[in-house]
Amino acid sequence: MKRIVTVFLWSLLLTAASCAHEAWPEPDRSGASSGAVFSLYSAEYDDAVSRATLGEGRYDRVEFCIVDASGAAVPNLKGAYDADAAQIRVEGLHEGDYRLLVLGIRGDAAADGATVHAISHAGEEWITFPEELRKPLEAEYFYSQTPFSVVVHGSADGNTEEVLLAEQVVQHRIVGRVDFSLSFRNAQVEAALREASVEVGEYRFRTAVTGDGTLAGEGFGNFDALDLSQGGSWLFLPTVDGAALRGEVTVRTRNYLGTDVSRSFAFDLHSVEPNRIAEVRTEVVHPDDTSATLFLTEKAYAAGNHALILQDSEPKEVYTDPAQRKFNTAAPLQVAATDAGELHVRFYSPRDLGQVLIRARIPAVDTEFLDVAYFDRVPAFADFRARFPFIEREGMARSESGRWVRIPRLEAAALDGIEFRIESADAYWEKLCAIKHGWTIAFSLYGGDPDRADGGPVGNWMGIRPVHCREVVALFLNFTYMIDMPEHEEILRANEDRLYGNGGVNDKVTAETVLRQMRQSRTLNVGLVYPGNGVIGLGGGSTFGAYQQAWLQHYFNTYSCEIMFHELGHVMGYNHSSSFTYGPWAQELMNRFYVEHISQMPIDSPSYLNSSKNPNLYK
Repeated sequence: MKRIVTVFLWSLLLTAASCAHEAWPEPDRSGASSGAVFSLYSAEYDDAVSRATLGEGRYDRVEFCIVDASGAAVPNLKGAYDADAAQIRVEGLHEGDYRLLVLGIRGDAAADGATVHAISHAGEEWITFPEELRKPLEAEYFYSQTPFSVVVHGSADGNTEEVLLAEQVVQHRIVGRVDFSLSFRNAQVEAALREASVEVGEYRFRTAVTGDGTLAGEGFGNFDALDLSQGGSWLFLPTVDGAALRGEVTVRTRNYLGTDVSRSFAFDLHSVEPNRIAEVRTEVVHPDDTSATLFLTEKAYAAGNHALILQDSEPKEVYTDPAQRKFNTAAPLQVAATDAGELHVRFYSPRDLGQVLIRARIPAVDTEFLDVAYFDRVPAFADFRARFPFIEREGMARSESGRWVRIPRLEAAALDGIEFRIESADAYWEKLCAIKHGWTIAFSLYGGDPDRADGGPVGNWMGIRPVHCREVVALFLNFTYMIDMPEHEEILRANEDRLYGNGGVNDKVTAETVLRQMRQSRTLNVGLVYPGNGVIGLGGGSTFGAYQQAWLQHYFNTYSCEIMFHELGHVMGYNHSSSFTYGPWAQELMNRFYVEHISQMPIDSPSYLNSSKNPNLYK
């Protein structure tokens, strides 16, 4: 059954016009009725999931025309588009059959070179576009053609006019949309994307739409390349019947060796149709699809949402468990293969490390070290885990000598006996590699409770928190780097006469002895000293601790450094009668050397951790 929509007429004292659009006076909101009101609706794309949904016909520009049964524009009408209400209001209609023609524009038509013409007949070209386009359209263009009738009803009170519509006034796009997308076989190749572009080749399109909705004219596209790096949806004029939209998608990526790889893929879209979405999905076939090397770009690493260690939210049961949190300062970047066939990289460092290549010798595969992972950046305190590609599928890996080696699909057990090597061009890595005599560091509560606001002091200890643990890492990376600095050796030798042991000033200690003691392999359980009892540092054997201020200020405060070196003197076996506690070594030579040479240390600034601003410090 035909649905009838009734639109009542209202009167307005305006001059006559036909197929015109001019500013309309502020509508009467009092409820008084006058004139014909046509509510506009815009349709979704024909093939959209929500195509049955209609939106209000709100446009940046609306042109409309009313024609009679012959297609001629009806003269002596007055009307305008009310954008707020998404309505067209018309005055001056009489009894008869008509069609309401509507052209709606969203966006900047001028940017497309579109021209709207005044028409006196529905068969005339209403909107036209240039015969040559260099880019997709920037605006959306909608059209509708809706038949309606005006009937007259007679009564004792006189005649009344009524507008009857058989359907809603719904606009559909006269343009089509083309969605370009890329499908990658390897997520790491996708993450290494540098740029992607679309070049449109052959494109013959319609250049005009008549008042009755007929596509007309013919133009030729000569497009500049379109950027597809972030995906792309573009608006196109409909293609000429039988013409296709052809072109090429070019993808440029980089591999972990720093080489750019470009691949081009042709596409052939049968047609671009009005109010329809066409999809061009390019499957990227790439030489790195079968790479056995994990390539962690910044994008790929971020997508993995990998963990971090020693963060403020880390439970005390984790960071004080040596089985989970312990490192040697000569090997702060820990690399291992897990029982599940994962590469596990953990980094005890307040600083990021860039350009990290990890090689592995897998006895079951080859005698050479093979490139198994490359990181654009390993973040500070990273805790990275990902399955080796060759656990999922076979692949190719580059050997240390430059050969390409096929790695078959392996079971995790085949990684037994794997050895790793690490390389980096980052200057920071050079600093870390200069740490030859590492000390092993773990963290201890010594009975304190970091979950309590006061640290749960027990004796002279309180609960160390992650904010302090991160500074522990910084201090001991610097200290063990300092051990082998030539300038450090020089200052010890130049002041050898001021070095004495537990027997007092006459118990001379040579510079070689001190260097040997400092370079001796040691394991420390580091804690946080509670200063409430007047103690600000504790050390001896495998025990080491300092109060909070010293951990925050060791970069620049010689007194804080004196506390650290005083306790290190105890760790090295010296008592308070020696120069290594209350004497020149701790109170003058080492503390000043550390502060004055901080710019040469691996962790050369407190800004990496910014611990003094951390809200988890004890108040």
